[in-house]
Amino acid sequence: MHESESNQISSWYAAIVTLTGGMESPHLRMEAEMNMKRRQFVALFGSLAIGTGIRTSFAEETGLREPVHRVAKAPNSVAPTSVHPLDRALEIARSGLECCRSNINDYTAILIKRERVDNVLTAHEYMQVKIRNRKVVNGQVVQPLSVYINFLKPTAVKGREVIYVEGKNENNIVAHEGGFKGKFLPTVNLSPNGMLAMRGQRYPMTEIGVENLIVKLIERGQQARQFNDVQCEFRKNARVKDRVCTVLQVTQPTKQPNLEFYKASVFIDDQLNIPIRYIAYDWPKRADAPLDVLEEYNYLNLKVNVGLTDEDFNPYNPKYRFYSK
Repeated sequence: MHESESNQISSWYAAIVTLTGGMESPHLRMEAEMNMKRRQFVALFGSLAIGTGIRTSFAEETGLREPVHRVAKAPNSVAPTSVHPLDRALEIARSGLECCRSNINDYTAILIKRERVDNVLTAHEYMQVKIRNRKVVNGQVVQPLSVYINFLKPTAVKGREVIYVEGKNENNIVAHEGGFKGKFLPTVNLSPNGMLAMRGQRYPMTEIGVENLIVKLIERGQQARQFNDVQCEFRKNARVKDRVCTVLQVTQPTKQPNLEFYKASVFIDDQLNIPIRYIAYDWPKRADAPLDVLEEYNYLNLKVNVGLTDEDFNPYNPKYRFYSK
């Protein structure tokens, strides 16, 4: 026995003798030794607990840790880390939103989309789009969201043109059909949320555009963040045509009432720092079933800050066919 331990036992023994009125006995000496051993055990257990905490911290930093839901069930487990797999994705999305609002005034693109509506997946639709972003200064809209769409294909919609300018035309869209139907059907004003405007669409026209897509992705990410089994992966050097992108792939294994997809991939243009492709899939009906597409949006040939003017969103523009003679 070390001299320090002997001195500590003597101190314990002296304290016990004092408390018992000065009575000394081998029994009291043994109790002092047992108290000393219990104290050493507690100290050893405490050092082991600290060591466990250090190993957990190292595992978190290196990414070598078990899923949060398993750690939470372990007895006497260390509290799970507050860092969620979606945090980095949300940070990237917020950065993209700030970039879009600060640096992009307008853009043109070829929008290719398909959507599942009433459990039917539509064919890919190709559209030439001109979009001028909403700009807000001191809480006031100084530039309204403005949209022009010219449908390129398929044949059923080719030639259709649509214009929407926030706050104009009683917030209605102006639309006309193309092709043979366009020769007989007049240009009409439609509520963007009405039955005719929403036919074959998942979202109203007021929600079109890259900025609205980012806002929607952030909202979905915040919803998913409350679930510990949500996964997020990143892949560099992906391509959408000639654009180099970083891919964020989010998987939500457990279907929840407020989650909208099983798996989604977001392609962030590395140069522009905004999403140019998004595709989401429904939960599989069985383990080996192929995934069903819910929605897909691609912004190709994206050109930013091209100097769009009010004339680009004027249905009386002679280049358009809303009121052509």
